[in-house]
Amino acid sequence: MTDLLYQAYHDHEWGVPAHDDRRLFEMLILEGAQAGLNWLTILRKREHYRRAFAGFDPACIAGYGQEQIARLLADPGIVRNRRKVEAAIKNARAFLAVQEQHGTFDTFLWCYVDGRPLQNTWRSLAEIPAYTPKAERISRDLKQLGFAFVGPTICYAFMQAVGMVNDHTIDCFRHQELQESADYPSNPGMVSAVTGSPNRSG
Repeated sequence: MTDLLYQAYHDHEWGVPAHDDRRLFEMLILEGAQAGLNWLTILRKREHYRRAFAGFDPACIAGYGQEQIARLLADPGIVRNRRKVEAAIKNARAFLAVQEQHGTFDTFLWCYVDGRPLQNTWRSLAEIPAYTPKAERISRDLKQLGFAFVGPTICYAFMQAVGMVNDHTIDCFRHQELQESADYPSNPGMVSAVTGSPNRSG
């Protein structure tokens, strides 16, 4: 891991439990944009994505029409894939619907792991799966709710990114740090109401 941007993401963000809805929406969109690409490519475009997509405000993005789609497809600072751009808009609308039903997307999402990060003990990157049965369930449920670009692999990468699962290998300093922080409830106030790339661990 030699790229400083990538290293900073690994050391300070990847695997850290996230409960802010705006952050969760951002990572969901970025993980979808990453499909078929290298995650570093998306990291390098991340700040431009924030500007192009209204700071990842789902309420704003949900109102995008053909004019905004054309603007985004002409923007070299993002991945100019029509299906991914249209999926971001579709996901914003579905995201708002989940918020309306559950209060927050965070409440809905973290129920899949009972509000606590799953702790794995992988010894090597090769052991980390591309997806899990839980990621498959999240993928299936999100699709039923109208989300796009949320296949099991994308959902598992999303789970890793927002700290629903600790997939740092056990020889990585972040594994123990995140495991120790998980001794405390990740979202103590939540009441149960009712999911990438494994190569990002280390």
